[in-house]
Amino acid sequence: MKLTRPVSWFLAAFGAWSWVVWVTFAKNLWADASGLAFDHGSPTAYFWVHLTLAIVSFILGTIIGVIGIRGVLASRRADR
Repeated sequence: MKLTRPVSWFLAAFGAWSWVVWVTFAKNLWADASGLAFDHGSPTAYFWVHLTLAIVSFILGTIIGVIGIRGVLASRRADR
């Protein structure tokens, strides 16, 4: 399958955006002081569900970003 250059750039940008958003989310989740994520120092179900969401989204964003970067590099090679 051949990706167009704009689609490749979109996928690469989406991957970068995922890193920023989900790493920030995980840091904020870890530092939560509202009592939702930790109950007397122990992680709650809220913490585990949201950590799982962040990890899965981070992994999928990384895979999508890699596909985008590979598409950008392939389009540059095709232009030579």
